[in-house]
Amino acid sequence: MANTETEDGATPERDYLPADIVVTGKRDGYDTDDGSTATKTPTPLIDVPQSATFITEDQLEDQSIRQLGEALRFVPGISLESGEGHRDEIFIRGQETTADFYLDGLRDDAQYYRSLYNISRVEVLKGANALIFGRGGGGGVVNRVSKKAQGGETFGEFDASLDTFGAFALLADVNQPLTDTVGLRVSATYEEFDSNRDFYEGRFIGISPTLGIDLGPDTRLDLSYTYDDDRRTTDRGVPSFQGGPLTGYYDTFFGDPGFNTNEVQAHIARARLSHRLSQNVSLNAAVQYANYDKAYANILPTGTNGTTVNLGGYADATQRENLIGQANLVAQFDTGPLGHTLLVGIEAGRQDTQNSRDGVTFTGANTTPLADTIFIPAYTTARSRSRDSDLTTFSAYIQDQLAIGDHVEVIAGLRFDRFDLDTVDLVNSVNGSRVDEQVSPRVGVIVKPIENLSLYGAYSESFLPQAGDQFVLLSPGDAAFEPEQFTNYELGAKWSIHPRLLAAAAIFRLERDNTTAPDPTNSGLTVLTGASRTEGFEISLTGEVTPFWEASLGYTYLDGEITRTTDAAVAGTRLQQLPEHQVTAWNRFNLSDRLGIGAGVIYQGEQFASFSGNVTLPDYLRVDAALFYTVSDRLSVQVNIENLFDEQYYPSAHGDNNIQPGRPFSARFGVRLSL
Repeated sequence: MANTETEDGATPERDYLPADIVVTGKRDGYDTDDGSTATKTPTPLIDVPQSATFITEDQLEDQSIRQLGEALRFVPGISLESGEGHRDEIFIRGQETTADFYLDGLRDDAQYYRSLYNISRVEVLKGANALIFGRGGGGGVVNRVSKKAQGGETFGEFDASLDTFGAFALLADVNQPLTDTVGLRVSATYEEFDSNRDFYEGRFIGISPTLGIDLGPDTRLDLSYTYDDDRRTTDRGVPSFQGGPLTGYYDTFFGDPGFNTNEVQAHIARARLSHRLSQNVSLNAAVQYANYDKAYANILPTGTNGTTVNLGGYADATQRENLIGQANLVAQFDTGPLGHTLLVGIEAGRQDTQNSRDGVTFTGANTTPLADTIFIPAYTTARSRSRDSDLTTFSAYIQDQLAIGDHVEVIAGLRFDRFDLDTVDLVNSVNGSRVDEQVSPRVGVIVKPIENLSLYGAYSESFLPQAGDQFVLLSPGDAAFEPEQFTNYELGAKWSIHPRLLAAAAIFRLERDNTTAPDPTNSGLTVLTGASRTEGFEISLTGEVTPFWEASLGYTYLDGEITRTTDAAVAGTRLQQLPEHQVTAWNRFNLSDRLGIGAGVIYQGEQFASFSGNVTLPDYLRVDAALFYTVSDRLSVQVNIENLFDEQYYPSAHGDNNIQPGRPFSARFGVRLSL
């Protein structure tokens, strides 16, 4: 349970960059006022001209959520892509991404599942975000705020939980001061996975020690290391039949249990130095080294006629090393009647990736009869691709938040990015290279008629080079194209009803040009779709509604279509996996000092599995519930029910023939011990 505090212990409204999370034993609930991630400056959330959804540590604990994807189901404007059963992949405002994920503001772009055992808050910042985050982020970005070591107090929590499928999780989070100026914190977890899906299993091991060192009254050094080891079955779901998911096979695994595996080892080491030069000037610098080693394989359904199912498959391996450095100077000063919060920053990085794939060839027919347990025909594997890529980046940015009197603020900035990419296709002996240089602007105007109400208008741009968000291979054809362009227009309002309750609303238009998309036949190819546009509206209410009611509520309306006809799709085609209506709600009601209940709802309208428009995922309504009981100051227990009414639903897909069934009714029983 968390209490927001600044790096140097201060708590004034605009005196944090960014906020750390301190465990105090007291609930902080679902609200937050920290908008610093959206600007890299000490900015309250109400003064950020951008839609944002934050999921706090208390909400994650109340929902018994362990994985990032499960948390994002409760964010309006996000729909999940099934990620081929081995990675986080999402749509934000209709824009698909596997790479717009960040850890404490630094890019964490490998394709894997992210655990939340060492995370204090999940932040979703919507709209084009190039000025703050660089390439990609056309629809938005997801940032995880990690737990930090604290000096001056000892605290800890131990969690254990078990669900009705037999999956369980053990978590520990302990903070121990080593000296008056040095604190050590260790977060760790061990999980085993299981579900209703046949043959599905796996386990996750994670450990993340952090060290916080106060080098002086104005200087702080944070060091951290994270090791995640994830092994699980690669489950590609069910094929489509007659324009929808194949029914009657909700639990059936369309793969080979001995072949469909996913293994990931991720090492992430970070250092961050913060120094306050004066009361109004601060400097911070961070460096992150990440090493990802991943291998996965799968037999997957490629279609069915209702009697037999067609199968395909491959095995894939990726090794990636990222090295990123970033430095920011923030200065607050006045020029006459104008107040300034100036940000000047640079970022540089290097990314080396090796990727290989072995294709599956069936020795006979690649079809098998539909049955409760699918029989997999014999097959062999052979190397089909091998490729290396070397990406070097450099960025420089400047931003000014200009206060004009007491009621108007203007935020404006520019970012310059240079991308130097070299790729080699070792199988076909084809090289690709390209240098892209882009300038991305951001402008926002905030009007505050009263202190707790802000009205804003914003314009921002972002871009993505044609190598895609993973930068693994640049084909000679793609090398000829300029980067994709994203332009976001947004009007919104934020109302702090009281200090712990925020209401927000926004209307927006997001335009995307010069785009490619996955082939709906899931062949691994890409096709040109030209241009698209997404328009929408969202509204949210987050925080303490009453002293006994905490809530995180949201609704989003989305309308998106291709706007330029190509050989792949005609203008007017609705974008893939873009539900028109989404409702997300989670509530906690504290009936007494010891007893509480939780209630959650997810509604998602029908959506196309791909931009072909041939397969529709039906709309669904999922209801969750929870019961909380505090046994003592140190011991609490809870029960979480997912899918209370046992709805059969299909929340995500990867193309037209890899459709993921949702989990049926399940209960998770948990116990938490605090030191």
